[in-house]
Amino acid sequence: QVQLVESGGGLVQAGGSLRLSCAASGRTFSMYFMAWFRQAPGKEREFVAAISRSGGRTSYADSVKGRFTMSRDNAKNTVYLQMNSLKPEDTAVYNCAARSSGSFSYTGYDVWGQGTQVTVSS
Repeated sequence: QVQLVESGGGLVQAGGSLRLSCAASGRTFSMYFMAWFRQAPGKEREFVAAISRSGGRTSYADSVKGRFTMSRDNAKNTVYLQMNSLKPEDTAVYNCAARSSGSFSYTGYDVWGQGTQVTVSS
């Protein structure tokens, strides 16, 4: 089972950009579907983006479509979330997640990182 460590969060002004990274341990990273979720204070965790094992397929929440891009580098055991045109409502703790079974989906992830805080000021 992989272990996940996120980085790259921080404070940014509205309209700015950040790139989150999620580094995975283990030699079977390419066998995992990967996703990003976020949770704002007082709100439920929500799906942000997912990527297939090869990186050839991605899916995004409507709220981030056209602004966020998820990618992966299987040689580096890392996934990324490039976030552009950030809005104050993007403020949340962002977690990456992994699942090895099933098919490409935005649910069913069972390995989680500790999260990284993203704060967007207006």
